[in-house]
Amino acid sequence: MAPLVLRGTALGVLSLIRAGGSDPYNEDDSGLAADVASHTALCIDNARRFTREYTIAATVQRHQLPRYPASPSTVETAHLHVLGASGGGGWFDTIPLSGARTALVVGEVTGRGIQTATTMGQLRTVIRSLAALDLQPDELLARLNDTAVFLAAERAALHPSDPLHPQPLSANCVYAVYDPVTRTCTFARAGHTTPVIIRPDSSTEVPDSTPGPLLGSAEGPPFAATTTDLAHGSILALYTPAILPTPPADSDGAPALLRDVLAQPGRPLQHLCNDILYSLRSKDRPGDAVLLLARTRPFPAHSLATWLLDHDPTAAATARGHTRRTLADWNVDEDTAYAAELIVSELVTNAIRYGAPPLQLRLLKNRTLTCEVHDDAATSPRLRHARTVDEGGRGLFIVAQLAQRWGTRYTTEGKTVWSEQTLPTPASPHSEPTAESVQ
Repeated sequence: MAPLVLRGTALGVLSLIRAGGSDPYNEDDSGLAADVASHTALCIDNARRFTREYTIAATVQRHQLPRYPASPSTVETAHLHVLGASGGGGWFDTIPLSGARTALVVGEVTGRGIQTATTMGQLRTVIRSLAALDLQPDELLARLNDTAVFLAAERAALHPSDPLHPQPLSANCVYAVYDPVTRTCTFARAGHTTPVIIRPDSSTEVPDSTPGPLLGSAEGPPFAATTTDLAHGSILALYTPAILPTPPADSDGAPALLRDVLAQPGRPLQHLCNDILYSLRSKDRPGDAVLLLARTRPFPAHSLATWLLDHDPTAAATARGHTRRTLADWNVDEDTAYAAELIVSELVTNAIRYGAPPLQLRLLKNRTLTCEVHDDAATSPRLRHARTVDEGGRGLFIVAQLAQRWGTRYTTEGKTVWSEQTLPTPASPHSEPTAESVQ
């Protein structure tokens, strides 16, 4: 017998048994058994440490992923996330944006362990913050790369004895924005695989796009955005390479597995994710297997209204009239409609004073009521708290008080100032009557 001991801790006992007729053990056999027991104890301890680290990293990663991904009414989503054998930093996200748009994100941090999971959480939080600024996909990735470069510099500045010091920070990401009004998808990628589009007729397409550098690269070409049209019922697939360990490509560039499994547009998305999961037979994947599917839907025309306005002071009154009549047709409650009129009036007045023609007013009724005013000026409005002696400067402050969210997004043609109001939930016809309603 030989003890399995490591650093003064007994892990077990190694028992060696002679078969009948064999020579007795001698001193050389005892020394060999002691060496084998010592090496075995070290292997057992390493396995325990790896299992413990993997469990902690997986727990940290799981708690930094979206528990309940957003499900906008204009896009149906489903996801698949399977940890790699050594743990990884893969993530996905679905982010509601202004104007009924939706951002879809898939990315992966290179490496393993707790530090990789922590870095993943940092990058996901930064993307959430940048998405709130309504940045274009290429500009968002450029700013995200600035954060990754900063984190990489911090890691490189660690003491050489730190185990994280020799590990360079590198990550890939794809950020896509679906607009249900124009039925287009604009995406940019940082060293990531190109999204795959499954058309309603079951055909697949990989849009021709320019890949940007990996996140964390101090030098490299700028990120480029690609815009493609999406027909009603199309499926957009964002995925990490671990979904396809050895991906054979078809003539159109679409991986065969995605083509064969996803080219069934009529099936529920979660069923398609399950089929992909059953095909993941290899346990030695290079990283996390992440798949995010999104089935597109157009914005309902009866809940959208757009008007071109004259660039003169009477435009505010005209916009209020359009808003009042439209919201009455949409059966919007009086309080919300009154606040919307004030918001539209202030936004149009602000555009007339500081913007440039042409002016456009757009109303969208979805789960929220969105008011948008577009003009061709690139100047950014600034919220200013008016003093008691000021006659102006209250416009955006009033908008901020009346709306739950507001902001500005920029395009090549100018800017759009928008606001969102929460619509009251209609009472269920089967709900119990309250005491006030009975009275």
